[in-house]
Amino acid sequence: MAGAEAAPRLPKVSVVIPTHDRPELLVRAVETVFAQDYAGEVECLVVFDQARPAPVRVEPGLRRTLRTLANNRTPGLAGARNAGALAASGELLGFLDDDDEWLPRKLSEQVAVMQRERAPLVSCGICVCRGRRRFDRVPPSRVTFRDLLRSRQMAVNAATILVERARFLGDIGPVDEEIPGSYAEDYEWVLRAARSHDVLVVQKPLVRINWHGSSYFARDWETIAAAQRYLLAKYPDFASEPAGLARITGQVSLALAAAGKRAGAWRWAGKTLRLNPSQPRAYLALLVAAGVVRADTLLRAANAFGRGL
Repeated sequence: MAGAEAAPRLPKVSVVIPTHDRPELLVRAVETVFAQDYAGEVECLVVFDQARPAPVRVEPGLRRTLRTLANNRTPGLAGARNAGALAASGELLGFLDDDDEWLPRKLSEQVAVMQRERAPLVSCGICVCRGRRRFDRVPPSRVTFRDLLRSRQMAVNAATILVERARFLGDIGPVDEEIPGSYAEDYEWVLRAARSHDVLVVQKPLVRINWHGSSYFARDWETIAAAQRYLLAKYPDFASEPAGLARITGQVSLALAAAGKRAGAWRWAGKTLRLNPSQPRAYLALLVAAGVVRADTLLRAANAFGRGL
């Protein structure tokens, strides 16, 4: 039709999937990337962390390619994500954990928003699945740095983010490989990204997060405590949001209690209650430290309702 604008060119998307000894789950994750209804080119990079690359028995299909490589950087999720990002050839970069899944319209809907709004990064909602239970989590249409200080915004995570690769390797920077155990490495990256770019959100659950009890961090309490303290040191901005700061200090107190570090748990619980007397993690930490309840019991109860500790 005369005068009609041509449709924008669809950019190539590179999707990085770190993996470690979960071959069946990995195949399912890759299949959900290749099953996207996105008409553009999609490259999937499977990064084997602390393991030799092995064949992934998935047929790539039209405009879909698969590459495998070893994590030649820091062992763990952060290093594996960066290794894949550096090896990628797409203009856009996405991430998926090997036990989660993308729903078919994730890429097409996110790319449409990026092109329409000229946004460097975009997220989406998630559905958290625990057995037969499903809990949808959908953030606001725009998430700011201050929003992320106040609340974790659990749906804005590595599996939901689509970002311009040039920004990931440039002004935003790659995933922080210094964070202990790579715990909450995606939260740290999103905080850093949101300092200069609000995160736009497709307000639909387009990623399936599968909670099945085999998370690498489910009970690594000392690593969790160390990583949260690292976040507080790196982002003094939390001091401007007392409720958000209390959320983090409460998580530290609970993790220390679960690790059997009672004195530290009491100290951090006290900090938390001075910041926000209604922060429940402080009270849970005191109960765990006193031996009234086990942290594993609390974790299972929270997970049953699609939440973490």
